[in-house]
Amino acid sequence: MGRKRDERPTVLVVDDHVQNIELIGALMQAEGYRVLTARDGLEALKQVAQAPPDLILLDIMMPGLDGYAVCQQLKADPATKLIPLVLLTALGDERHKLQGLEAGADDFLGKPLSQAELRARVRSLLERKRLTDELERAEMMLQEAALLVAVRDGYTAGHCERVARYAAELSRHVGLTEPEIAVAAKGGFLHDLGKIGIPDAVLLKPGPLSQAEFATMKEHAVKGEELLQGLKAFQAAALVVRHHHERYDGSGYPDGLKGEEIPLVAQIVAIVDVYDALATTRPYRQALSHPEAVEVLREEVRKGWWNPDLVEAFLAMRKEGQ
Repeated sequence: MGRKRDERPTVLVVDDHVQNIELIGALMQAEGYRVLTARDGLEALKQVAQAPPDLILLDIMMPGLDGYAVCQQLKADPATKLIPLVLLTALGDERHKLQGLEAGADDFLGKPLSQAELRARVRSLLERKRLTDELERAEMMLQEAALLVAVRDGYTAGHCERVARYAAELSRHVGLTEPEIAVAAKGGFLHDLGKIGIPDAVLLKPGPLSQAEFATMKEHAVKGEELLQGLKAFQAAALVVRHHHERYDGSGYPDGLKGEEIPLVAQIVAIVDVYDALATTRPYRQALSHPEAVEVLREEVRKGWWNPDLVEAFLAMRKEGQ
């Protein structure tokens, strides 16, 4: 049998004084954590690159690359920016604390360290890291499920990715905030997630759906919301998934929302989803050209289905080559 993997949280202690490393390391080991050590900033960066820890305790005042510089590098790298990092220093000036927080540190502890405070801060940050990791795993599973739906539904590869990209670009184009843009991308990617609960006989039917079958198909918007509801980080995206089939004149589903009752990001996802569906080859028809898809969208605006300002903003954005 292979050796059992050590699943204890790993804490990297970085300090140029051996006594400090030994003291903090002993405290962390007594708490049940696995401890790695580094004597300077460059060694710390090398350690993180080789085996990313779950948390970093980083001294500020070190020769060569100081703690601020190490912190900035780690927080600028998408691969390491979510690792909780606590800066440790004997400097009592408020300016140093602000500089550390501006560098991206998650917490700041002054020396001499309070052992009780250090243990409490580390426990809190490691719990936050655990929850973040669980959320990342959940998001990956949801993305995989959304891709499975796209393949099962007969879409050309890339539909989820394109809708997410178009939704984010249009949201930015019309001046939404970065959090709203992130919701647009997430909601766009997951918009058809609920189709995973629609029977093949309905989802894969090559011809027109009966009234009963169409009623079943419409359930995917609510089913998708239900799959996301239990995840706090997906609450805003869940609303997008629920409402991406609403229409501006109130003729959509599931709630028959009208005009500005429909969340703006859901309106955006609806428009770009329709465009990509028109411009994509499906099992039952060939893709429309861009001018043909534009004409269909504008005809649906004339019917009252879509927000005309958003449609024109999207078409202007596409014309600009974004």
